[in-house]
Amino acid sequence: MTSLFSTRARTALGALSVAAVLTLSACGGSDSSDSDAGKDASKDASSSASPSAGASDGAAAEGPQPDLDAIPDVVAEVNGEEVTKEEFVPIYEAAFQQAASQAQMGGEEPDEEALRKETADNLVDTELLLQEAESRGLEVSDEAVEAELTSLAEQNGMKTADELLKAVEAQGVSADQAREQVETQAMVEQLVEDENGPIEPTDKELRKLYDQVKKQQAASGGGGQEIPPFAQVRDQLAEQASSQETGKVATALVEDLRKDADITINL
Repeated sequence: MTSLFSTRARTALGALSVAAVLTLSACGGSDSSDSDAGKDASKDASSSASPSAGASDGAAAEGPQPDLDAIPDVVAEVNGEEVTKEEFVPIYEAAFQQAASQAQMGGEEPDEEALRKETADNLVDTELLLQEAESRGLEVSDEAVEAELTSLAEQNGMKTADELLKAVEAQGVSADQAREQVETQAMVEQLVEDENGPIEPTDKELRKLYDQVKKQQAASGGGGQEIPPFAQVRDQLAEQASSQETGKVATALVEDLRKDADITINL
């Protein structure tokens, strides 16, 4: 695998949901019944990326399409590093399709101007984090990336990382792009740990989160689904809690990095 910083692999910062997006893609590609994972991932579909416009094939082609003509070749510059149209478009397309699906429920059209700005800002934030990680000498090994892909595969009822990658490829995300997304997330997580120390949610915090989920389920009518016992979903809760805390630390770090950054957005 090439170096993270030579390829400048990026994903929208959002809630650091690369893994969630891959889970969503895998669910779609393998007809998985894990609807909860899909619901969580749908909140951050702007993190999804592919190397071409093919990411919007299939069902997305039947709905409204984003206007890409006005997007410049260089969307933004961050401390001399370019965020290109090639990088921006697939992420923006995925974000647009998610927004379009949500907007259709209210009979509205997606706000493309706001969505373009949000996507660009997220890419700038991620680039700032990658630059900071690089300056600290942080690295992610190929073995760590493969281990995370294998973990994601198992979460979706698959046996191998290759099986997961075939599923996400069916959704328009190439295997190389999926690996780069996972690598980017792992790098940001390393940066957060270097900045704030290990994130280890306590049982008390997880039980509080569990109670919140149960209340939300009850408030939404439940949908006929029963929340599993705490012990059965503890690992998932820990993952969610860790992601939330990682997002908070990363957001605070980005706010600090932006103060001294040279940023130009050309949209």
